[in-house]
Amino acid sequence: MPMDTRPIRFVHRGQIVQVDGAAPTRTLLDWLREDARCTGTKEGCGEGDCGACTVIVAEQAEQAPPSASATVAHGLSLRPVNACIRFLPTLDGKAVLTVEDLGSPGQLHPAQQALVDCHGSQCGFCTPGFAMTLAAVYERHTGAGTRPTRAALADDLAGNLCRCTGYRPILDAGERMFGLPRRGLDGPALQAVAAQLRTLAGDAPLHYAAPNVAAGGRTDHFHAPRTVDTLATLLEQRPDARLLAGATDIGLWVNKQFRDVGDLIWIGGVAELARIDVQPDGALRIGAGAPLEDAWAALAARWPTLSQVGLRFAGPPVRHAGTLGGNIANGSPIGDSAPVLMALDAGVVLRRGARTREMPLETFYVDYMKNRLEPGEFLQAIVVPAPMDRRHVRAYKISKRFDCDISALCAGLSLQIDGGLVSHARFAFGGMAATVRRAAGAEAAVLGQPWSETTLRAAMDALGTDFTPLSDLRASADYRLAAARALLRRLWLETREQSPLAATEVDVRAVEVTP
Repeated sequence: MPMDTRPIRFVHRGQIVQVDGAAPTRTLLDWLREDARCTGTKEGCGEGDCGACTVIVAEQAEQAPPSASATVAHGLSLRPVNACIRFLPTLDGKAVLTVEDLGSPGQLHPAQQALVDCHGSQCGFCTPGFAMTLAAVYERHTGAGTRPTRAALADDLAGNLCRCTGYRPILDAGERMFGLPRRGLDGPALQAVAAQLRTLAGDAPLHYAAPNVAAGGRTDHFHAPRTVDTLATLLEQRPDARLLAGATDIGLWVNKQFRDVGDLIWIGGVAELARIDVQPDGALRIGAGAPLEDAWAALAARWPTLSQVGLRFAGPPVRHAGTLGGNIANGSPIGDSAPVLMALDAGVVLRRGARTREMPLETFYVDYMKNRLEPGEFLQAIVVPAPMDRRHVRAYKISKRFDCDISALCAGLSLQIDGGLVSHARFAFGGMAATVRRAAGAEAAVLGQPWSETTLRAAMDALGTDFTPLSDLRASADYRLAAARALLRRLWLETREQSPLAATEVDVRAVEVTP
């Protein structure tokens, strides 16, 4: 397959810029600060966790995948993402908006002005990231003619950390900005960006090459195919190349572990992989490249009880960049999606060249961070069966921090009761073993039994034989087992026949907090 290499081309500060010679893993943050000298965007954690580096990536709205979560303004689809783990080649054909694009000292953006008015900044290090997230929130709500609640603002800001002020004045600013004279992102400037993106849309698919100085001058390649067939051919021909989606994990390999990731094939330009469709049998098919924010919204639309854990699945900038397929293919035993999808009896579609095959997700993992993918094969889609009547679905997450934290334990639980007896049970746990897997003993303890406290206790006892958890920095083995048993009890409390707990009784967001 002949491939002509070319520079990376994207829009920044109203101009089409070209980047050549930079490593394929050079981050947007490093380029902004060291090459473009736009130092408003800050580096904090360097791993997509603190939000100090938040920027907005813009695409043509008509070219971007359909999404209920992206903000659409002036013909552009806007998503806040972390610049510290965003590799430069993934910006090809897109535009980058930074804090320098929001306003000027004489005419601040409402998000900036509100932060000033509400004293939402002390040291100021995190403030550009907060301003960018708030600007995206402002555009989304002013475009729709709505205003967010204070709780919704807290969820929008879950990917931004402040170490000085606490969040009260920042949330105050988020509310206040909607009462200021309306002045969003510069409309004419965004329309000009949209025109520039239409020009970039005529570029050939990106095949980029640059020398790897650390590897003795070896040339590293970055490929960005635009069709799933091209992707399949590329990977079959280059089985040693690494697939890249949102870089929310691979970005840390580079930034924190200094790993040499070699040649990369990026799936972010394959529109087919970003699609989320309902199949004729009612199953939900989620392309492996669908942003996590969109994929989880589709799941929560069918099973509303999943919405709360979705808000705690990383922070919004990570959910906008990362993909559900990436989280599944990564295979971390503490990943938040696999337990829930196993509880829903999801399957995976794998592809190698022209061949596809399907298997249940629960059989996909074989050991710690190992799966059944063959060389040259990739995850193409996740398929989730249609909802069943009378089936209870719950997802629970235990972590040290409520928002934007890695799980110590995650549970996906599905239960159906017919005629007073349990007719279906799927209990899947992450953080309890080397892989995410089902609790076979606990399931067997409840099947065919009345959903009573006696049955619950039998299932809780069975967890001790289902799993032998490890102790690590996030939780001890004893804590994990005790917490898993407690989550089964919570399931029972919410689904028991007599006096089940109402949703408001188990949702911290239902508590009114007076600022």
